[in-house]
Amino acid sequence: MPSRRRALLVLLALMALAAASLGLALAVGSVALDFSDELSRQVLFDLRLPRALAAFACGGLLALAGALMQVLLRNPLADPYVLGVSGGASVGALLAMLLGLPLLLVNSGAFAGALAAMLLVFGLAHGDGSWTQTRLLLTGVVVAAGCGAVVALILTLAPEQKIQGMLFWLMGDLSQAGQAINPFMLLGVLAAALVVALPFARELNLLARGFDAALALGVAVPLLRRVIYIVASLATAVAVTTAGSIGFVGLIVPHLVRLAVGNDQRLLLPASVLAGGSLLVLADTLARTVAAPVQLPVGVLTALIGVPVFLYLLGRR
Repeated sequence: MPSRRRALLVLLALMALAAASLGLALAVGSVALDFSDELSRQVLFDLRLPRALAAFACGGLLALAGALMQVLLRNPLADPYVLGVSGGASVGALLAMLLGLPLLLVNSGAFAGALAAMLLVFGLAHGDGSWTQTRLLLTGVVVAAGCGAVVALILTLAPEQKIQGMLFWLMGDLSQAGQAINPFMLLGVLAAALVVALPFARELNLLARGFDAALALGVAVPLLRRVIYIVASLATAVAVTTAGSIGFVGLIVPHLVRLAVGNDQRLLLPASVLAGGSLLVLADTLARTVAAPVQLPVGVLTALIGVPVFLYLLGRR
């Protein structure tokens, strides 16, 4: 296990990385900035800054949700989307797009769909009260598959002029993120999720050893499971509502952070937030500059980064 000193140094390095990634996102773009020019100041404060902050918040939320899900399900392959929240959000957003609703209602539809999927999975998995990790995971997979079928049906019925927008949303798109939802509100949601989760860090460390071990050591496991499920699901719902489906952040980041700081949730959770936020800011900066003026879906880049990293991790273990 890494020493506490090393873990704290990693946290400081991740803070520096977060600051550097935000600085790079503000400095880099298809337009060179001149602060004596009013247009440059508008580009910086009205476009780049809100988008960078929204990307950091969404990346942090996905990484935090992924770390919590992996403990909750005791499954290293768990990610924020495994319980169908992303599928529900996709159904809600695409239905709103199909009806030609404005952006605000598209986001509202995505959030409503995510909440509906969360409640459906929770209700079905809880059943008669015998809520196990396997039952929760299987219920989430089934709900996600059903949502995927509905998404395919919507894409089949959608007129051609709406298909591109729908596909961009499904692949992850931050081009409207800073305008649709106040980025400082997103950062507030991220801070609130972390503040709620951190007091349960000790219990999560015990839960990682197993249900029976945690129960024997005095952990209120049923209550802990509910709290973690709700926090992780709401964090995922907010991120997906803002930026669409962005894969691999919640799966890969907790693994990489765990290699650096160990499995102590008191360090792992804040470190995952910093690393996830930085990763998504850097990926979004690359997405809007590598083929400028064309903007790529940021979810494509996170997948291109995540796949080889995941294969590398598999090769190590």
